[in-house]
Amino acid sequence: MNAVVPRRLEPLGVPARPTDRVWYAAYGSNMDPRRLTYYLTGGRHPGGTRTYPGCADRRPPERSCAVMLPGIVYFATESPVWGGGRAFYDPDAEGETPARAYLVSVAQFSGIAAQEMYESPGEEMDLREVVAHGRAQRGPGRYETLVCPGFLDGLPVVTLTAPWAVGEVAGTPPSPAYLRRLASGLMEAHGWTAGQTAGHLAGRPGAEGHWTPAEVAAVLQHPVL
Repeated sequence: MNAVVPRRLEPLGVPARPTDRVWYAAYGSNMDPRRLTYYLTGGRHPGGTRTYPGCADRRPPERSCAVMLPGIVYFATESPVWGGGRAFYDPDAEGETPARAYLVSVAQFSGIAAQEMYESPGEEMDLREVVAHGRAQRGPGRYETLVCPGFLDGLPVVTLTAPWAVGEVAGTPPSPAYLRRLASGLMEAHGWTAGQTAGHLAGRPGAEGHWTPAEVAAVLQHPVL
């Protein structure tokens, strides 16, 4: 597997031309495009507990690329889908986060975001606030805060997280199944080895101290459902 040189974002403040497209930055399970497909076309992934309605626009992303986001990923709360902690993104923490950016329509991003917020896809979201200010909070809970950490090719990069910072919530270690899904997306997008991936995931807040790189590497030897 060959390592990929990830793209880094153009900073906020760069004027973004009006567009009906946006880069959706996935840093969790949706880094795996097979997982993202269920948000676009609907259905339930193997071993899953939740059926997704999908988006009205069910086309695949126009393209995708590996990116590095400013800030870090941490694990907290309890996932009803995977069990264990789920990934959140703190754009203000020191560090970088490997992610995968998908070029999608605003309507598709709105549908993905609604499903992450446990809502039914409906109207397009107004992204002007998050693009102008870097953050827009739609609710108090998980994945209800939109973050725009920068631009790619003049188009906004937008992702979803919680309103709290990494130090403001108790960490929760992720489940083996979730780690396998995250690792699958990381290795495919960034060309990382299993060892690199295991070290990265084991070092994230919430996982650190509960998972060692060797333990994560052992988990990754099992197939991804």
